[in-house]
Amino acid sequence: MNDESDAFAPTRKAWRPEVDVEVAALLRVLAARPWLVSGRDDALISAVRRNEGRLRTVYGRLGWVLFVSRDLVRLRKSPPPRRDSWAARAPNSLVCAWFFVLAATAESMPPKVALPHFVTEARVAAAEAGVPSTGEIDERRAIVAAFKLLDERGVVVCLDGDIERYVHDDKAPVLLAVHHVRLTHLIANAGGSDPAADPGAWLDGVEHESDPARRMRRRLVDDTVVHACDLDDAEADWLRRRVRGDDGAPLAEAFGLAVERRAEGAAFVVPEDAYRHPRELGPVPFPITGGTVPHAALLLCDAAGTDGRPAVEAGVPQGAPGPGWHGLSGASVIDRLSDWSATVGAGRGGWSKDLVENPGALAVQVADLLTALDLVRIVSVGAEHAVWWFSPVTGRWPAPAAEPARPKSQPRDAVGMFTETGEVI
Repeated sequence: MNDESDAFAPTRKAWRPEVDVEVAALLRVLAARPWLVSGRDDALISAVRRNEGRLRTVYGRLGWVLFVSRDLVRLRKSPPPRRDSWAARAPNSLVCAWFFVLAATAESMPPKVALPHFVTEARVAAAEAGVPSTGEIDERRAIVAAFKLLDERGVVVCLDGDIERYVHDDKAPVLLAVHHVRLTHLIANAGGSDPAADPGAWLDGVEHESDPARRMRRRLVDDTVVHACDLDDAEADWLRRRVRGDDGAPLAEAFGLAVERRAEGAAFVVPEDAYRHPRELGPVPFPITGGTVPHAALLLCDAAGTDGRPAVEAGVPQGAPGPGWHGLSGASVIDRLSDWSATVGAGRGGWSKDLVENPGALAVQVADLLTALDLVRIVSVGAEHAVWWFSPVTGRWPAPAAEPARPKSQPRDAVGMFTETGEVI
């Protein structure tokens, strides 16, 4: 019996990967950027080819498939955790629809094709698929956005011209290159049923993973933090017995990460010297250097830890996710953001003028940031009230003080800059 099918067998052998700095960096980069294409990522592709065997060994622990060729590296990952949060950060439905219409059309296009001809054929395909096509400016913007997503993946690449011109000119002189082989790698998790017939059931099937150990490994690598209150019995057993033992710790070490374990959950933490740029950690690193929304988010995390209503083991109040979480009412969040906006103000070293004047809009953006990372969960209480529940992990980042903006003539010092030490992914 192998490790996957017998995750808790007492005779299993501890997994000890061969740790290497270059391999760890590649593992993290590919987890955040699962497409590497020639002409843009040549150095990374070469590094992947040098270390292909060790990369496959580690990704095999997650059930992720690594494709490697001379001009393409594609990591086929499992669907991301917390479907709703990730969907909220995805392109809108119009962009997504045109992304797949364009991808389907690309299959019949020649290796080089003019943009106007490509779009004309795509509109025919859209009509056959029952996708409305209006030709209005919102649709044009969606088509341009979809082409950019395909370009990022190296599937349909702009060779000449400015694709943005299509928004206002349907005959824009743009030459595209279609890489037909790469089209076959576009869908990482095809599933075994028809997504159009029952989208919910199809998503459930694609996301299903029967092995609790593999589920936990994926969540620790691919999400900010794993909260103990969300786990079933088998997952909780793995977290208790294996996260710092023969499974979790070696996996973290392979990625150049460290296990951080608390009673409320666990996370794989990125040491300060393990990366060069925040973008290597994924789409939403936190905390972020500078900016109104991250600063306000950190101040709220501090306020929740100091003044928030604590959840307790028995009788967790107002729908708290679990023990260790701290709650602030939605009204309190707005009041605090209003007070800090008045204190900080707009200007040099201050906050955005638009958000200072509209604390409600600031609250929405802060909520988007923190809920995307599963650091806040907002629970409705009655028809008009809500409670912001802050994860126990939010206490690990100190917030800079809410100090007034400086006059433009005064040089800016280091106040208000955030440390990136101990970033959590």
